[in-house]
Amino acid sequence: MLHIIQNDPEVPPGNLLEHLTVPHLIHHPYQGEQLPDAREIHAMIVLGGAMGANDDLKHPFLKHIKELIRQMVASGKPYLGICLGGQLLAAAFNALVASGRWEELGTSKVELTEEGKTDRLFRGMTPEFTTFQWHHDSFDIPPDGILLASSDRCPNQAFRIGSNAWGLQFHPEVTEAIIRDWCAWDSSLLEITETMVADFNAINYEYYRTSRKLCDNFL
Repeated sequence: MLHIIQNDPEVPPGNLLEHLTVPHLIHHPYQGEQLPDAREIHAMIVLGGAMGANDDLKHPFLKHIKELIRQMVASGKPYLGICLGGQLLAAAFNALVASGRWEELGTSKVELTEEGKTDRLFRGMTPEFTTFQWHHDSFDIPPDGILLASSDRCPNQAFRIGSNAWGLQFHPEVTEAIIRDWCAWDSSLLEITETMVADFNAINYEYYRTSRKLCDNFL
């Protein structure tokens, strides 16, 4: 069973649900739902959220997610962290997660490192691909982590710990509706919402193909 952890009501799994070929459950810890037992999980995806990876006092469930992530890595079960989920993986393994650094909003190119080109999560993908970014925080690579992808504005876009756990800074799951919801968070973004949506729709064929490939490779 694949377990998906949704940390924020406005950061859903989006298009990933279209690509899944295995049974899955979605958990909502921000609503007080209990996290699954690591022994019951075959694979886990942790999504993004407006909070920070170290906001444990404000959002106590984050501490428990980080412990669950450590258990997943130790067990060798597949883990994929998206944006906040990637930052939680980094924080769980003693890497810095910083606010206000390397911020990105909108579509952008991501380039695989030499290690990324041979990593199974990116198997069959081009060395450079376009994806969607929405982050104000960013992660350092943990001491035992391997950098897999970078971009011009944010050098740490993807990493792996061990053979089974990946953290992504970019978003492979968004849809036009999700982008419009996120733009509504900040009134200063309303003027550029249509431009941001148009840029996304201009590359959405490539974007969805990349998202499906990532999902297939992960599973």
